[in-house]
Order: sequence, then C-alpha cells, then structure tokens
Amino acid sequence: MMNLNIDDDVRDAEDILNESLAFLGGQPVIDDSVVNYGPLSLQIAPKEGKANTLLADHLFSPALYLAERIERGLLPVRNSTVIELGAGTGLPSLLMASIPQHPSLVVVTDYPDEHILGNLRKNVDHNRRSFQPGCNVQCAGFEWGTDAGPLLKMLPAEDESNRGYDVMILSDLLHFHASHDVLIASIESLLRRSKDARVHVSAGKYTHRNVCDEFLLKGQVAGLSFEEIDGSVEEVGWKGTMTVAGLDKDSLAIATRFIRRGIPTWVGKQGCHSRR
Repeated sequence: MMNLNIDDDVRDAEDILNESLAFLGGQPVIDDSVVNYGPLSLQIAPKEGKANTLLADHLFSPALYLAERIERGLLPVRNSTVIELGAGTGLPSLLMASIPQHPSLVVVTDYPDEHILGNLRKNVDHNRRSFQPGCNVQCAGFEWGTDAGPLLKMLPAEDESNRGYDVMILSDLLHFHASHDVLIASIESLLRRSKDARVHVSAGKYTHRNVCDEFLLKGQVAGLSFEEIDGSVEEVGWKGTMTVAGLDKDSLAIATRFIRRGIPTWVGKQGCHSRR
C-alpha cells in the first residue's frame, strides 16, 4: 500500500502545488469545479480529505496533454483494454471511451476515499451518454500496491494465461516519489506481459527530473523499457480541435508545452534497455 502518512501527503501536496503554480504562472491550468472537454463534462473533486492531500481537487496540464493526443488518435486504443491509475476526473480514459476508435474496456481507478472515488463515479455516470456503444466503462477504488485481483477480474476471460490490461494511463502521478515502489508493483500486477502493451506516463516539469529518473530506473529493474518524449520540443502549439473549458489554443499550448511523457513497454527482466 502507499507508504505516505497524512503529514507526508500534506507536505508533498503543498510542495507540488506551489511548484506547479509557479511554473504555470501562478494558476492551476483549471481550478473550476467543472471541466468541459469536447463532449465530456467532468466535475473536480471537492477540496476535502484525501482529495486535498493527493491533489485530486485540481486538473493540471499532464491530463490535458494526454487528452489532446487521444483526441488526435496518437494513443491507439481500438478494441484494447485500458486502465487508469490515480484518475482524478478521469479525463484521458473517459475521452478514450468517447472517440470512434474506442477501447473495448475502460477501467478508471483512484484512491478509495469517499470524496475522490465518489466524484469519479459521478463523472463516469454523468458522461455515459457520450461513451461509444461497445465500450464498457467501469470505476473502482484502488490503492497502489494492494491486491490487483478485483481489477483483473474485470477483464474478458479469454486469456487466463496472460491476464492484464493492454494500456495503462498514469497522468501526473510521479511526484509522490515515496510511492514509486508501489506504483511499479501495480504496473507489474496489471499490465499484460506483451511487447505490445503500453503504459502512457505524463508528468509536468514541476516534477523534478531526479524524481522522474528514479521512477524510470525502478521501472527498468521491473522489466520495462522506456521511450521518453519531451513535450517542449516534440510539437509546437495545441493541435486539438475540441473545446476545452473555455481555454483558447494559446493558453492550452503554453500549459502543455512543458510535459514529460513516457511510453514504457515490457521487455522482460533480462536485457531491458531505455530509449531516451
């Protein structure tokens, strides 16, 4: 389970929030109670309990960055099984469920706190009308490092010998560096052991480079190979076409320019390598 006590959570959350606000010019990307992205209307968790200490009461740029790429078809998920950890509002995963080239199964998870998980369930239920027919969307509480069995049971039963999700989404989770071990353990438990399986990881550059590097090293030991893409040089400008919470393209481009995004894949315990 997560190795942070309440005091650690509060201190880390305050540090991360202050650094991210300084980096983004003093404001969260979106700090309203409701976020609209294309067909989706998503409520942000109230500033109470764990939602406050785990920063589930904000929406920052890494989720928007992944959503823009999903909108453009750059994260291929057609007929795949998808799970998101620490989903918050659920923006990337729920957007996947709404596009024509949709997954067959989307499972959004977050810490089993009444404010965080209750809000996520409301977002799933409220947006079901926007999900594509044939896309099964489920919501579940999950504390990293605990038994992943209930989440694996949500998968289709065709391949019992290699049960796991084809795609995992980790948006803005690396800043809690004390939880890297349990986060890696959860990836090991939930990701299908296949060279085609993917974990899409995004982190704002307010998450320090050494913290990201620590996660990459631990992932390599677990048998993951990383391809890292620097969002500040990958592309210029916001190329999505959906309306986003009243923000113009210039604001979105600035907010999502400074993102680190990685695509870990399984290569096995032996011979793992990193492509940077």
